[in-house]
Amino acid sequence: MVHTERTDDVLHVTFDRPEKRNALRRADLDAVTDLLDDRGLRAVVFRGAGDRAFSAGVDINEFLALDGPDAARAFITALRDLLAAVRTVPAVTICAVDGPCLGGAFELALAADLRVVTTRARFGLPEVRLGIPSVIDAALLQQFVGLGHAKEMILTGDVYDVDAPQLAALCARPVAPDDLEAAVSALLGRVAGHTRTVVAAQKRLFETWQSTPLAEGAARSVEEFAGVFAAADTRAALAAYRSSLGGG
Repeated sequence: MVHTERTDDVLHVTFDRPEKRNALRRADLDAVTDLLDDRGLRAVVFRGAGDRAFSAGVDINEFLALDGPDAARAFITALRDLLAAVRTVPAVTICAVDGPCLGGAFELALAADLRVVTTRARFGLPEVRLGIPSVIDAALLQQFVGLGHAKEMILTGDVYDVDAPQLAALCARPVAPDDLEAAVSALLGRVAGHTRTVVAAQKRLFETWQSTPLAEGAARSVEEFAGVFAAADTRAALAAYRSSLGGG
């Protein structure tokens, strides 16, 4: 089950199955993908209900119900579509992680733009222990932790505490559980006030830089930079910034 709340232009998405450690089902994947098809958002915050987990990942019963390659392909395509939506929605995406964040939920945290984690957060990709590979945005893990640590994490299927050296780049400055909401609010204050034009352009560039060689990424960066000057909110932001500096 997914619970949502919208405050102004910020969408709060909560995975709400605390009795199952917020394990994800196919319906949850599809629901969140649909929610992110909203061009009016400035930010999206993902949370897990209760205090037992952010999410244990995909519900094992979903995997057990897959009766062959076609069903497996359809299911993993739904996860791929969700993670792509998180990466490409023209809004800042934040994962507020308290407790275990495993499997597909860890991939969601990797796909998000930013993460706020507590001292009791734990991360892992246990799929190999189930006899299935880690896929989709697990490919991003090595960019956070390095190839050696990524292979170790994926091939062992171990779960790592937030202060594990492997996670140093991913989990900088964890906060106490009671301070999580204040930390999320403070981060929203820093990222949710930018123009929609610039956030959309920057999110497109993140995807471009991720998937193209340097020269092509630089060329497309030029076009993105030029394109924002067609928008009125760019001019307004420039004028406001000049004013804040005391410029005439």
